[in-house]
Order: sequence, then structure tokens, then C-alpha cells
Amino acid sequence: MGKYLAILHGTADHTDKAKLTDQQQTAFMHAWAAWAHNNEHALIDPGAPLFHKKRVTTQGIEDFTDTKTGYAIVQAETHHDAAQLFSDHPHIALMPGNSIEVLECPPIPS
Repeated sequence: MGKYLAILHGTADHTDKAKLTDQQQTAFMHAWAAWAHNNEHALIDPGAPLFHKKRVTTQGIEDFTDTKTGYAIVQAETHHDAAQLFSDHPHIALMPGNSIEVLECPPIPS
């Protein structure tokens, strides 16, 4: 079994997010919970939202913004199998242009 990091990218700005009704937000959370339940066999870490970002470089620490909105960590037999777990994730249907990247996390060589 391999380990894979999923990075959720959102296209909504604050105006788009404000347009979501309470009912839509509740429906999304229920859909996410159902997705997590259906895939609990593969979830190592169900993830969390990503807020208040800092970038660290040799020049120092700075705030930044990007499209990353959340993450999850799963295990699967293959990279394709890991990506397939997210094919029906409610995040990709929430807003046009939303996406999920699935990255392989191989063991650190000894």
C-alpha cells in the first residue's frame, strides 16, 4: 500500500463563497461526511481546511494566498487507485474549476 497526499484547490473568491446559502453549505458538509464514510478504509488522515498561510524562505517569513483549500491523506494500492478515490469527492462539484491533486508520498529512502 502506498501513501498519497490530496490537495484540494478552490476557485471561489470571497464573493463566490458568500453566495453559498446555509443550505448549500450544510449539503456540502453532509456530502463530505458521506464521502469520508464511504472511503474510511483508505483514509489515513481525513484532512482539514487550509487557512492563514505562511511561506518560509531564506529571505524570511511572509503571508501568502493561493488556491489550496484543504488536504487529505489516503492509502491505496496504486497512484491511480488513490486518485480514483477522489473522483466523486464533493469538493470538485462545489464550484466550477475546483480540483484535487493527488501526490504520491513514497517512503524516505534508508
